[in-house]
Amino acid sequence: MTEADATIRSNQKRRTRRELLRAATRLMKQGRKPTLEEVAEEALVSRATAYRYFGNVDALLIEAPLDLTLPEPDDVFDDASPPDPVARLDRIDEVMKSMLAANEMPLRLMLAKSLERSIADGADDDIPPRQNRRTQLIEAALAPASAEMAPRQLARLTAALALVFGIEARIVFRDVLQVGDAEADDVRRWMIRALVAAART
Repeated sequence: MTEADATIRSNQKRRTRRELLRAATRLMKQGRKPTLEEVAEEALVSRATAYRYFGNVDALLIEAPLDLTLPEPDDVFDDASPPDPVARLDRIDEVMKSMLAANEMPLRLMLAKSLERSIADGADDDIPPRQNRRTQLIEAALAPASAEMAPRQLARLTAALALVFGIEARIVFRDVLQVGDAEADDVRRWMIRALVAAART
């Protein structure tokens, strides 16, 4: 399999997983708790496919409402947004911080379920255990500065920034380091600036 074929296949798997989440959300909006079989039918995939992506319906129903909590890049940035990547990344930080504060417990449960799946016997390593919601926001934030950096540096910066945002970073600050929100905010802002400066050099 060529690298291009592998990328196409990986993107298809991410789309399938996201469609299952959106199908579950549509059914939940009807005021009921759907089965995994009903979600598969709504998503137009087989029951076996649904079970490959989600080992049980509880994991799916925990994550489904969270899929809509992060805005799309076009909702965060418009033509009037500043081109400076640091200012744009600060905007993402604010969006992520608000989302995490409003959804911390469900996000912790989602993380626990994905970790369970990643170590379960028979887990399919080819199926993404998590939906990647943050990368498209980071890429949109960095888009105006992409000409300043080599593709390798831009990809490395994007990957590094993915560690700055999200429930994992919040858990490190709160549970491991036991620091308050204000200090965590300062550290994240410092990390953003340090990473962008490193990529630019």
